Amino acid sequence: MTTTTEAPLLAERRGAVLVLTLNRPDVRNAIDRPLAEAIAAALDELDADPALAVGVLAGAGKGFCAGMDLKAFAETGDRPWVGDRGFAGIVRRSAEKPLIAAVEGFAVGGGFEIVLACDLVVAARGARFGIPEAKRGLVAAGGALRRLPRRLPEPLAMELALTGELVVAERLHELGAVNRLVEPGAALEQALELAGLVAANGPLALRASKAVLQRQWSWTDEEFFERQAAIVDPVQQSEDAREGARAFTEKRAPVWRAQ
Repeated sequence: MTTTTEAPLLAERRGAVLVLTLNRPDVRNAIDRPLAEAIAAALDELDADPALAVGVLAGAGKGFCAGMDLKAFAETGDRPWVGDRGFAGIVRRSAEKPLIAAVEGFAVGGGFEIVLACDLVVAARGARFGIPEAKRGLVAAGGALRRLPRRLPEPLAMELALTGELVVAERLHELGAVNRLVEPGAALEQALELAGLVAANGPLALRASKAVLQRQWSWTDEEFFERQAAIVDPVQQSEDAREGARAFTEKRAPVWRAQ
């Protein structure tokens, strides 16, 4: 993965953490086709590499992301959708491993939908979030209408969709949709701290826990334990599970092998 400053997406490995930075600050990190393809490729790398446990997604410049690059779309007609990962290479199928969004300034439209495709959110005070598509005669079709009612009270999700107005990070933190609220400029630093806590845990357990939490919405109560077992049992029987138990009894840090 390239790390040149001209690239639309910067990727940096920090131990078991893959830091991805949307790098189009001159257009508020708006998503065009090359950036969407780069995000999709980075998520493929994250999922495939056993040395990586968690990803952090941030934006260069003054904000996280303003959504789809409408100018690029108008000029080329090329939509920033990538295979089964969908808009921005993430909103329809995100990473199998945990993803943390580090938000400064703003995440609006498709930018908010990218945040919603992540699992944890660290946001700076005063950062603004919203889906203003209705103001332009459009519909937020990148997952917000499914994910927002799962993270926010339904009346607020409905208000955001119908008014197109924005909400600040402080309000989302009060409602539990932002995990950590930090001072401006500190979102990435705190996201990396949170990523360190996640990455210290068993990689098989992380992937399985995320899978169960995401998929259980479509399971009935009667199906839950059987479907959960299909995902969890291989983890419980893994070498990592035995290593975790040994490390606990020996009072040392575990050495995970993702096996």
